[in-house]
Amino acid sequence: MKRYSLMPRLFFLITLFALFLQASVVERKPWPQGESFLHFLEQNSIPQSLYWDLDKEDKELCEEIRAGVPYYTMYDDNRSTIEQVLIPLNEELQIHLKRKKDGSYSFEMVPIAYREYSEAFSISIERSPYQDIIKATNNTPLAYAFVDAFKNSFDFTRLRKGDKVAILYREKIRLGRIHGTPVIEAAMIERRKKPYYLFRFNDRYYDSRGREVEGFVFRKPVNRVRITSRFTLRRYHPVLKRYRAHLGVDFGGRTGTPVMAAADGRVTYAGRLGGYGNVIKVRHRDGFLTLYAHLHKFRRGIRRGKYVKKGQVIGYIGSTGMSTGPHLHFGLYKNGRPVNPLGVIRIAKKTIYGKERKRFLRIAKERKESLHEAVENGKTPRKMEDLSQAMVPMERETRIGG
Repeated sequence: MKRYSLMPRLFFLITLFALFLQASVVERKPWPQGESFLHFLEQNSIPQSLYWDLDKEDKELCEEIRAGVPYYTMYDDNRSTIEQVLIPLNEELQIHLKRKKDGSYSFEMVPIAYREYSEAFSISIERSPYQDIIKATNNTPLAYAFVDAFKNSFDFTRLRKGDKVAILYREKIRLGRIHGTPVIEAAMIERRKKPYYLFRFNDRYYDSRGREVEGFVFRKPVNRVRITSRFTLRRYHPVLKRYRAHLGVDFGGRTGTPVMAAADGRVTYAGRLGGYGNVIKVRHRDGFLTLYAHLHKFRRGIRRGKYVKKGQVIGYIGSTGMSTGPHLHFGLYKNGRPVNPLGVIRIAKKTIYGKERKRFLRIAKERKESLHEAVENGKTPRKMEDLSQAMVPMERETRIGG
């Protein structure tokens, strides 16, 4: 099989962003609430044809820019013309706009560079895991990730002063700041000398016996249809020789096939949304939001503010927006960030069997040893600001894009 080397392209992107950071006028701002990519182009005198000339996948991705995400704009010395723009779409990929010699602009997706850091640490409970993790690390997202992982399997009110918590986690650092959401790889709560474990495996959490820890359960939004495109934050297309992403799962089906709410929730949006065509968004508990795109039409009565139940028909498969055929684009978001819907759609709790179980037990054993080592050595965590400062020199060597 022919292999494509990414090294020349990565070197080019590294050089590009080094020049970007050295520019005389670089502005960092949060993406405005309710701002569309098309409106951004219009406001900054960039031809809207840039958007209309994109293929349907890139048009869809332009709808994924999140309010509040920091983006970078590089101007010329007179601050009269935009030379380049970097707009993150997720934790892995960003839009890069660049002004060409003829005054037009190019559009491409480029990776976001970051450094990844991993550590295990242990703390003693003084007040609560959430408060004590924040006090020890100044890292509120890490505290939230820990509590969120255990909330369905452990009652934190049973903890007492002197009980212990151990965590093995991964963190991304970008431009001296924490980037994205921390990932809990393994954790232990020791209550009155009795340990309770949790291990991440295939994007789900399991106890030490390989039984899945029950969380918020979603149902598949359509019946008897096939998956035509899966979720990915970033991949390099070897034929097109460019980066792509797909922040949801596509289900192919006939026009008019009923689409059901994946869980109980309240409709926050029902209308047209650029490349996504007819869209319904539903807000659920625990910070989840589901998106149903390219719908032929909505079911009567579905509007903003309407409360819907799991399994209730809310619309019908169609081909509106930038679509080449009838299908449902189903997106799932946790606290505003896209996650793989297939990681949370399930009928019942899952236990690992066969070869997968052997692999899980091997990984769980290694991570359990790391947790116990952290407890025995009394290893304390780095504070977030110390971690960020320590990683900055290494970032300068390899960063690509914002």
